[in-house]
Amino acid sequence: MKKWILLLMSVSLFSVALGQGVEPTKGQGVTKAPVSKAHLLSTDELDKLFSEPQQLLLIDVRRPDEVSSVGGFPVYLSIQEIKWIPRDRTIVTVSNHAGRAAKAADLLTAKGFKVAGAAGAETYEKDGGKWVTRIPIPAKPPATTAGK
Repeated sequence: MKKWILLLMSVSLFSVALGQGVEPTKGQGVTKAPVSKAHLLSTDELDKLFSEPQQLLLIDVRRPDEVSSVGGFPVYLSIQEIKWIPRDRTIVTVSNHAGRAAKAADLLTAKGFKVAGAAGAETYEKDGGKWVTRIPIPAKPPATTAGK
């Protein structure tokens, strides 16, 4: 198994830049992705990109509670400014069903980044993807009483 040298960035910057990102709308059994120029990556395409992890950068635009409840990809690094995103890697943006990820991909493409496309962690896992992990929220430490 290849050693993963994968950076996954949880970027609050995109939450601000994209406003209250909306995942695809569901109606009458059909899921529609929002209008975007970003390529929506299939499970096979994403797995192929994972085969070259030293060239890949995943940017997850979800809130931490979404990552812990839905699952995410193995490694996280939090950044706050677009200028900190390396330009020498192929970027994949991630959200639950690729709605917000597609908007983030469009934003990054417009800023000159090399973006392979957008992916949804839930969609990827549902379609048989094997790299989604769940990171449990740490338990709160027990309350201590002062002076005892």
